[in-house]
Amino acid sequence: MRDVIRKAVFPAAGLGTRFLPATKAQPKEMLPLVDKPIIQYGVEEALASGVDNIILVTGRGKNAIEDHFDVSVELETFLESRGKTDLLNEIRKISNLINVSYVRQGEPLGLGHAVLVTRTLVGNEPFAVILADDVIDATPPALRQMIQVFEELDGPVVAIEEVPPEDVSAYGVIDAEEVRPGVYRIRDLVEKPPRDEAPSNLAIIGRYVLTPDIFPALEETANDRSGEIQLTNGLRRLLKQRPIYGCRVAGVRHDTGNKLGYLRAVVYFALRRPDLAEPFREYLRAIDREAAVRR
Repeated sequence: MRDVIRKAVFPAAGLGTRFLPATKAQPKEMLPLVDKPIIQYGVEEALASGVDNIILVTGRGKNAIEDHFDVSVELETFLESRGKTDLLNEIRKISNLINVSYVRQGEPLGLGHAVLVTRTLVGNEPFAVILADDVIDATPPALRQMIQVFEELDGPVVAIEEVPPEDVSAYGVIDAEEVRPGVYRIRDLVEKPPRDEAPSNLAIIGRYVLTPDIFPALEETANDRSGEIQLTNGLRRLLKQRPIYGCRVAGVRHDTGNKLGYLRAVVYFALRRPDLAEPFREYLRAIDREAAVRR
């Protein structure tokens, strides 16, 4: 019987400098997409994929994330006294269904370092890593798709997506052979290669299913020029010992780590809400009409 994925790591210790001044006093992961913070979408994806043990890697000033997933007795009592059962059930839904652990990264020394500090909490079992910036709308959930590949091939799996050639230098990129539609056996991984040196346009996006042997591989991985330990470089070292696979996830991904991607995600999820879609769509049409008149 193969191991079951029971734990998901959420690195959330970054400073969120792209969203200053909004992130001066609140974590970037708590910025709302309509009425839920960005990180909750990832936690809900984990839960829908059968993973209910959440490990949050936090840093200084990230207490709001911990508070969000904790029980708020005062708020729940207030909502119950006012008969607002729908809101009460909504805020209870996540905290009642998941187990949350926290570990401090100390300094933001790269994604590989963020994964490495979870070693004690993860233990000797496979686990998932979810980067909350990548919000993926998919059925089945993106992580579930990857777990299916992991269960089939019994090896680490990274989520991949085709990106425009001009964007490859912003990602880890794989060289791989397709073993069946949407699934690749990786030959090499390169972190943020120059466009003319990229082995493909298959980019690693913010989902991983990893095995515990990634930890010694990361310990042996040298810091890059910025002083960070990159997870891609750790996986490259691990690739010398075992096969690693790529899974092209079927779904719609939004990179909320930049302002334009965040705005697109807000519009996308607002238009998928039955209570908001039509009035919001009409508002967007009105803006478009006004813009046309001004031109």
